[in-house]
Amino acid sequence: MSGGGQRPEAGSVADAAKGNWVDHYAPARWRPYLRLSRADRPIGTWLLLLPCWWGLLLAMLHDGQARVFDLWIFVACGIGAFLMRGAGCTWNDITDRHIDGSVARTASRPIPSGQVSVKGALAWLVVQALVAFAILLTFPAMAIALGILALVPVAIYPFAKRFTWWPQIFLGIAFNWGALLVWSAHTGRLEWPAVVLYLAGMAWTLFYDTIYAHQDAEDDALIGVKSTARLFGAQSPKWLRRFLVAAVVLMTAAVILAMRGDDPIALLVALLGPWALGLHMMWQLARLDLDDTPGLLALFRSNRDAGLLPLPFFAIALFV
Repeated sequence: MSGGGQRPEAGSVADAAKGNWVDHYAPARWRPYLRLSRADRPIGTWLLLLPCWWGLLLAMLHDGQARVFDLWIFVACGIGAFLMRGAGCTWNDITDRHIDGSVARTASRPIPSGQVSVKGALAWLVVQALVAFAILLTFPAMAIALGILALVPVAIYPFAKRFTWWPQIFLGIAFNWGALLVWSAHTGRLEWPAVVLYLAGMAWTLFYDTIYAHQDAEDDALIGVKSTARLFGAQSPKWLRRFLVAAVVLMTAAVILAMRGDDPIALLVALLGPWALGLHMMWQLARLDLDDTPGLLALFRSNRDAGLLPLPFFAIALFV
């Protein structure tokens, strides 16, 4: 998408964010690689980052401790989310290069459009992964182990739509892993509140990525690619309501487990976080039109704001 109906730059990707910095300001030679990493579409980085920040703040609420190292965890999550989202998207585009060329929305991506070779994409993948790994090595041992284990769902996800109607589950496994990793980075161990928060994130992913997948439902049907959008069809709103309820209930349970009711006022403030998330998801459902492709993309992107909503309540609860 581009302002005024015109491309700001030859090679711009069809669903890139309007006025994105890559098309307008990045050096020309780097633009194809940054597009490969979806740097022109930052919503994915946000969706990977937000469960990390949820996990960090909830871990701080759990043990009542805030350290200088937590500031580094907060910053490292942002850098790592950008790099690992970029590496994951690069891997996805390498594996999907033949499929992407057959789908209108993805045919303009760097590999099917010829902007980047497969060899060049592989090299770019390695660079991003190595820098992310260097950052991971600054974390405690448990977090490092979880970070390495996260590569398994990342590697599997691009193939999931070939063998299951539920590829969004695999995306949820990969995209919410940060909740587990960051909890362990703060506490040094993995505990039940983090696991329940992780499951809440997975329900949220099923919600927003089903909306996203409806953009391609017709093309996916023609080429035999599976998705929850195709599986649910016209029944998608009913399923989205179920995912909404699951996300709110599970995040509420995670907050209760983490805080253990030691401070009722702080607990009440923190509980406003999942309720705020749920209200935003309800707002999305009220505006859902499965036949409105631009509207679907706008709703999907609005999940950055939905995921940000719990954070101020968790942060305020730290000081109550």
